Amino acid sequence: MKHFLLLAGLTVASLTIQSESASAQSTSSTSAVASSAPIDSPAKFLGYQIGERFTPHYRVLAYAEQVARQLPKRIKLIPYGTTYEGRQLMVVAIGSEENMNRLEEIRTNNLKRIGLMDGTPTAAAQPPIAWLSYNVHGNEAVSSETFMDVLYRLLSSSDAVSQKIMNTTVVILDPGLNPDGHDRYVNWYNQMVGRTPDPTPSAREHNEPWPGGRYTHYLFDPNRDWAWQTQEITQQRMALYQQWMPHLHGDFHEMGVESPYYFAPSAKPYHEDITPFQRKFQQTIGDYCSRYFDKNGWLYYTRERFDLFYPSYGDTYPTYNGAIGMTFEQGGSGRAGLAIEKADGDTLTLRQRIDHHVASSIATLESVADRPAEIVKEFGQFFDKSRNTPIGVYKSYVIKSNGDAGRLKALQKLLERNKISYGYSGKAQTVASGFNYITQKNDKNVSVAADDIVISAYQPKSTLLKILFEQNSALEDSATYDITAWSLPYAFGLQTYGLTARINPGSTQPPAVSSSTSTTGSTAASRPYAYLVRWQSLPAVQMLAGLLKQKIRVRAAEKPFDVENKTYPSGTLIVTRAGNERFGERFDALVRAEATKTGADLTPVQTGFVSKGSDFGSDFVTGLKAPRVGVVIGEGTPPPSAGEVWHFFDQELNYPLALIDGNTLGNVQWNKLDVLILPTNYNYGRYLTEKNLASIREWIRAGGKLIALERAASFLAGKEGFDLKEKDDKGKDKSKDKSSVLDSLKLYIDRERTAIADDIPGSIYRVDVDTSHPLGFGLSGGYYSLVQNAYNFDFLKDGWNVGYLKTTNYVAGFSGRNAKEKLKNTLVMGVQELGRGSVVYLADDPLFRGFWYNGKLLFGNAVFMVGN
Repeated sequence: MKHFLLLAGLTVASLTIQSESASAQSTSSTSAVASSAPIDSPAKFLGYQIGERFTPHYRVLAYAEQVARQLPKRIKLIPYGTTYEGRQLMVVAIGSEENMNRLEEIRTNNLKRIGLMDGTPTAAAQPPIAWLSYNVHGNEAVSSETFMDVLYRLLSSSDAVSQKIMNTTVVILDPGLNPDGHDRYVNWYNQMVGRTPDPTPSAREHNEPWPGGRYTHYLFDPNRDWAWQTQEITQQRMALYQQWMPHLHGDFHEMGVESPYYFAPSAKPYHEDITPFQRKFQQTIGDYCSRYFDKNGWLYYTRERFDLFYPSYGDTYPTYNGAIGMTFEQGGSGRAGLAIEKADGDTLTLRQRIDHHVASSIATLESVADRPAEIVKEFGQFFDKSRNTPIGVYKSYVIKSNGDAGRLKALQKLLERNKISYGYSGKAQTVASGFNYITQKNDKNVSVAADDIVISAYQPKSTLLKILFEQNSALEDSATYDITAWSLPYAFGLQTYGLTARINPGSTQPPAVSSSTSTTGSTAASRPYAYLVRWQSLPAVQMLAGLLKQKIRVRAAEKPFDVENKTYPSGTLIVTRAGNERFGERFDALVRAEATKTGADLTPVQTGFVSKGSDFGSDFVTGLKAPRVGVVIGEGTPPPSAGEVWHFFDQELNYPLALIDGNTLGNVQWNKLDVLILPTNYNYGRYLTEKNLASIREWIRAGGKLIALERAASFLAGKEGFDLKEKDDKGKDKSKDKSSVLDSLKLYIDRERTAIADDIPGSIYRVDVDTSHPLGFGLSGGYYSLVQNAYNFDFLKDGWNVGYLKTTNYVAGFSGRNAKEKLKNTLVMGVQELGRGSVVYLADDPLFRGFWYNGKLLFGNAVFMVGN
């Protein structure tokens, strides 16, 4: 009987919030609804009560459209794009008729006040803009149901709280940030559940299959993508976000079934640049939410686990953009379904989960409605300070133009998407000193060229700029939820200086390119002997992939060479007319079109006779083939690790990739595959059985190439036929190791903090690279790796140790003391030759979250250069 009542949503807590907070889903307060224009309740529109089933994304949007038809003066629908799978992305803006009548003025006034739009704001009062985001993780599907309840309550109810919110605040509600993941979960769950939900945790409806609905189409985690904007849903949403710049942003999630509700204040560490007002308002949000939860007797917790540090979350990114940002976490997620029995014997229902999210949504909006002037004032002061007295030591940044144009363009695109302004020096000049990110030392008399990029800290987005460029972020508490280093100069591999002096860009346009420079648009002879492409960054990889797809023969120089008074590095692509005669007159047009499309730097030359190095017909100029590539996916593989590879090939290279379920490895036709990629995996013991490993070894010996990333490399260490080994510490005199003695004197209460001695949550290390090896081609400017795991690999005795860490390679981020020891004198990337094939070991993930730009060239080397 208890289960029946819970499924019907008739809990005491539910009734309490409905009566005291005038919940929109209740049938009470007919007079309140009647006092406003009548609109359909979600139940009337959908044909079932909220909480009785999960609603597909298109029906959630359809409900918002119905409300807009019925109450057009109080709601505005704002479509902002579509997903990879074609689903609509849309937010709704709601408020009083007065505010909705001047909605565009409110939006533009806000941007003008903070310096992100030219012009003078009108004298009209500025209401705060509060933005609530639901369902960024698709299988945390309670959020989309919550959206409908919150929308109905705010627009239909005449209770004092709803009226106060509507009269003082413009509210933006996003019903679903990740519709593809949401529908993946909802469609699966609705197929699994019977007429009556089964609360037994072992029931199939509580055990979502791989990859689950949490992730995007390409299996990225969209809640880690706010700053990097690698995914289409993030790019489109952030373009809209920058057009509004809300004063408050709430991000709604779910966590494990057994956990109670979580709301602000956030856990430490807080980033040092979070303002006192933002810190104080974390407590304010907690005060308001606790009133609702205390009144209903609901369990909750604060100040634990979810911190404010990593800059690409739905709470931190808004915070670093001046807003009040916070996370809300409800127990449940994809495990909970419509009802699930917890360890204490109680049953958690979808209706209960919705009630909790509705309460925290309303409480948060109420906290804004009670102090609109203060919030708007503090928001303005945040940007005033950014423009006039920016935080941080460095008042400007110089990015040298002598790097590769592909890297520069990619960084510029990231800056533009985040509305960080930049320009060019415009003239040659010298500054007294600057911090050199590459050497990690202060250089005297830094020379700034006319075409160097200059970023001034005196701009509205100064705080975000400082955080994205900081060399080493200060941690007030080492027990953090995510990576601890992300500095963009290292991610992009660009020579950068942080300057204590203010330098303003002299021009917003790059200086004109000298007519002597050979580029894609060169007026050189229309039929050159060959075309050259410097192997420096992603555009070169993209161009190679495009040429190989068209069956154009491409070669690569194993050694540096000089031709026509220019020097070209190892890895340079050489596209000769010889060998491509079958294309006839189309050859030049095809090559140049591919260069234009990818942005690769293409140089035509009239001879294959070099003045230094190897001529183009030499054996040291290797022909590259178009590899047939596959990646192992499936149970045990963290979806993002497989998704990063899939997205790289599909969206960045536009190159075919076979997705191979690990359970079918025994059925692979190995003669139809040239490269197999093993992403990190927790369950390779299940896939890589002795039989499958034997087949893979024979395939490698016959000419195949295996690329093992992170834990996949660890799994192969010590296996028969694979030369990778972990370091032998047996001879170490542990009696002299004070840390091992201290480790035994630990307190139980400190167990979580003690465990991080072995952790390395995303720290940056400088890798020593053998750039003469194909795996190191193009990395002569240095390679910085984002290290996720404290691996402990010995150097290959018979293979090629291409990248390695010495004792002083640490750069930034938190590394536990034990992890730091393991990462001394350790192999990072190596190549083992096995028969006619090869094994590429990559201890780190070079495609991590799609934002570690420098890793894309490294991964291109592994796929296209090694073993050819």
